[in-house]
Amino acid sequence: MLASVPVSPFWPAFWRGFRVMTPLWLGMVPFAVAYAVTARASGLSVWETQLMSLSVFAGASQFAAAGLFAGYGVAGGASAIGIVLTTFLLNARHLLYGLSLSRQLVLTRPQRLIAAQFLTDESYGMVTVKGKQEPGGPSFGYVLGAELSLYTVWNASTLLGAVGGAVLPSPEALGVGVIFPLAFLGLLVPMLRGRVTVLVALMSGLAAWGLSRFLPGGVVILLSGIGGALLGAWLTGRASAAERQAGA
Repeated sequence: MLASVPVSPFWPAFWRGFRVMTPLWLGMVPFAVAYAVTARASGLSVWETQLMSLSVFAGASQFAAAGLFAGYGVAGGASAIGIVLTTFLLNARHLLYGLSLSRQLVLTRPQRLIAAQFLTDESYGMVTVKGKQEPGGPSFGYVLGAELSLYTVWNASTLLGAVGGAVLPSPEALGVGVIFPLAFLGLLVPMLRGRVTVLVALMSGLAAWGLSRFLPGGVVILLSGIGGALLGAWLTGRASAAERQAGA
């Protein structure tokens, strides 16, 4: 008889997920404020600026869309289809995130829809690494808590930038732009165990750097992620075959 896997109650897991993202709040604020200032400069109202953060909740896509709105409806400017396609390409990497998370936790269809709506790079990275410390692995409550933690800060900071952006100091001048890269490096380093993982991380990073010269960010992450996964699967399969031959 198979032993049942313990499942954490929703709210305790939710708050653990909410708290695990708090170190990233400081890095989230300037990006949201900068987006709001960009959107307002492109002609969007406070309400329209806020609505995009409430409904889209994807930093890079919102920056791109806000910039494109400046030329919307103008001869030679961006079209509605162009804005939608740009947003889609920048968010294409979320397909990989969803596939990866589906291997770690089982969700119902409504839970998948909710979790997918609020999924971000940061919450995916943190849940993937820190979720292993949860009893029985990450649960829906834990994932949703991590996602809504950033959602709350992102929208509060958007409102701050939309209303008072003209009198706030430049986010770049505060030097907080390095927080997210450092946070992701902090998540990556503990996962580099063995030659295969180091080689895959190195090759994926080089591929991403090379592709970023001529492709948008979302597509770069998607392609380098797929390439890295295929490389890792091939190297792991090759090592397993060599071990079987040695033991035969």
